[in-house]
Amino acid sequence: FYTDVFGLNPAAVGLLMLIARSSDGISDVVMGIIGDRTKSKYGKFRPWILWTAVPLGIILSMLFTTPQLSPTGKIVYAYATYILFTLIYTANNVPYGALMAVMTGDDKERTSIGSYRMVGAFAGGMLVQGALLFLVAHFGNINPTIDVLKLDNEKYEVTVSAPKSVENVNIKTEDGVALFSWLSPQVTDSVNKPTKGKSFSMEANKEYAFVVEGEPELDETRISIIDQKQGYSYSIYIMSVLLALSLFITFYTTRERVLPPKSQETNLLQDLKDLVRNRPWIILLMIGLLFNVYNSIKQGITVIYFSHYLHDQLLAGTYMVLLMVASIGGAMVTSPLGRKLGKRQLFIYALIFSGGINALIAFCGPDDTAAIFTIGILSEFGAAIFPTLFFAMLGDAADYSEFKNGRRATGLVYSAGSFATKFGGGLAGAIIGLVLSAFHYDGQDAVAIEGAVPGIVMLMSWIPTLIAIVAAVLMKFYPLDQDKLDEITTELNDRRARELG
Repeated sequence: FYTDVFGLNPAAVGLLMLIARSSDGISDVVMGIIGDRTKSKYGKFRPWILWTAVPLGIILSMLFTTPQLSPTGKIVYAYATYILFTLIYTANNVPYGALMAVMTGDDKERTSIGSYRMVGAFAGGMLVQGALLFLVAHFGNINPTIDVLKLDNEKYEVTVSAPKSVENVNIKTEDGVALFSWLSPQVTDSVNKPTKGKSFSMEANKEYAFVVEGEPELDETRISIIDQKQGYSYSIYIMSVLLALSLFITFYTTRERVLPPKSQETNLLQDLKDLVRNRPWIILLMIGLLFNVYNSIKQGITVIYFSHYLHDQLLAGTYMVLLMVASIGGAMVTSPLGRKLGKRQLFIYALIFSGGINALIAFCGPDDTAAIFTIGILSEFGAAIFPTLFFAMLGDAADYSEFKNGRRATGLVYSAGSFATKFGGGLAGAIIGLVLSAFHYDGQDAVAIEGAVPGIVMLMSWIPTLIAIVAAVLMKFYPLDQDKLDEITTELNDRRARELG
């Protein structure tokens, strides 16, 4: 959106993302500390969900609004709105994550809450993926005239015009596979590289012509041309309203029931000391890092794998949708399996199952589509258990600290865990880049792509599996088995009953 619609330089966008991500971890921890020290009649964490509902919706809308500014003004606007968005999102999301640890003191109920949370998260992801582009196309419709003339097998001349001037449109095929080149001789070869779409400004009733290659049986109905600024802005305005309404519902339908001991005094230094001595939390921190590296590598390499190994990029979209459905199934079974096996054992079994199944992709050829889909779905079913358990187990780590030290810092425990998960995503990107570089991958060089296929397959199979195995071994050292959790829950409930009585 920033590069193609708002018109920012890609380097400026990259620097913006780097700066925002670098400050994100610090703001997470600060928000956790603030949440622990919040005092209101609604509790410590619920008020932040209420207070940030409208500001978060507004700043999200501003992210996708495109005011008429100079190039410098656009950069200033992007920095201001994006960094403000990350801060408000942190003020909302860290308390939201910590909320499930104070809704109940029962670790089994907490696992159930975590399952509902992740089902909602995965379903919400599917909703946005399915609805956003449809809404953008609906609100960005410019009623264009489109003519398609077949030149050769999978090669066409496409001419478009519109009844009114539009500052920024994007043209591509519905499937997003065919490559567009300008037909105009005035466009130099260095500028006119074939791409999967073209963004440009249209004058009313002026014709624009392209050569389009790479898709069979192309016709007018499969060409998409939209006003991106209007399409994105209006779509996000609707989603921002839904966001705020959802947060209001969350606030009004939840309650905080677990409070710090009445005798606990505010002492940040002591909270930090308790945190670094909290063995379950330290292990969870490393586990969170590893499983996010595992998941992020698989997700980050999928499109490249389907494009250059199966030679069918369209299948990647179907594959990822089916993985999302599998994720919902995995989140739904986490609670009953957790009750039966215990969270620690379930985590170990899920890591071994997901990682072991995932390794089988290494034995699949480019034509083994059914096997690849089956392996991916089964692996993702197990992988969905990771985040569902992780956020519930952070609540167990907060209980452990209260059990051992007589002090509770739920927000700090969750915020530091959140930082680890974000860092894992960044580390996964670095691993993908290093492996592809080692195999001399170049996405615009067919020979280099072919030589990098072994590295692409490794990233899709063996490399994530090794990370899952390391995480499973590490989880063996996690000290809170179900017997210990039952002991902690009973003891803390007795303490709270004595405080009330």
